[in-house]
Amino acid sequence: MSHHSDDLALCRALAGEAAAILREGHGRAQPIELKGPVDLVTEYDRRVEALIVRRLRAADPQARIVGEEGGAQGSAGAERVWYVDPLDGTTNFAHGLPIFSVSIALYVAGEPRCGLVHAPALGWEFAASRGGGATLNGDAIRVSATATLDGALLVTGFPYDRRTTSELNLDNFGAFVRRTQGVRRLGSAALDLCFVARGWLDGYWERKLHPWDVAAGALIAAEAGARLTDLAGGPPHVEQGEIVASNGRIHDAMLAVLADVRAGRAE
Repeated sequence: MSHHSDDLALCRALAGEAAAILREGHGRAQPIELKGPVDLVTEYDRRVEALIVRRLRAADPQARIVGEEGGAQGSAGAERVWYVDPLDGTTNFAHGLPIFSVSIALYVAGEPRCGLVHAPALGWEFAASRGGGATLNGDAIRVSATATLDGALLVTGFPYDRRTTSELNLDNFGAFVRRTQGVRRLGSAALDLCFVARGWLDGYWERKLHPWDVAAGALIAAEAGARLTDLAGGPPHVEQGEIVASNGRIHDAMLAVLADVRAGRAE
């Protein structure tokens, strides 16, 4: 499979199968395991990832697969790498909240090729291929036109080790609360990025991320016109663990707030 459209079609088919499984489990009482004090995993995380990995192995046997639950499989030197988050927003899912998604992305030689984020309970499919734009349920999407930080609605997240780490993101959160119209915490990094792509949110920042959290959403946001950097304004990378995404117009102002917090200058 060498064409963007073939790869995206595979993402779409896999996400469709995964979505059916997640819809089956959403809202049902189910056993929950803890990977950490607040890091949940359900049987549906594992069922969906097993399905996607099995299908990818059959369709693209030379590729490397990096998944949340099963770790990395395949050659470390593989040119094609699939990033799979079978259930982004597990805590939401376990509580019956419909803000969760399955996220699948393909990177080739370190560059994004295609990505898809499917929110089964909401009926939303965000998709993008490199150079081909971004869509929501097949319709083209673009980032917002909000021009100033004080008129912006932002979103962020907090780390799973928040009971022990000193890097809680609360200092950044507080600084942005004082400088924007509002800050949300929705519980799915993949959807956070897609909501920036759609223009429902104007900017997003987060640290302590995994590549499967952002691999698809970052491409979708970029193809919708978003600007993406690390927290210091440098080039972003899927393995980096941190990201700032915005409509572009408020990006420098967001970076300035983050810099002020780091330097202890925030109010």
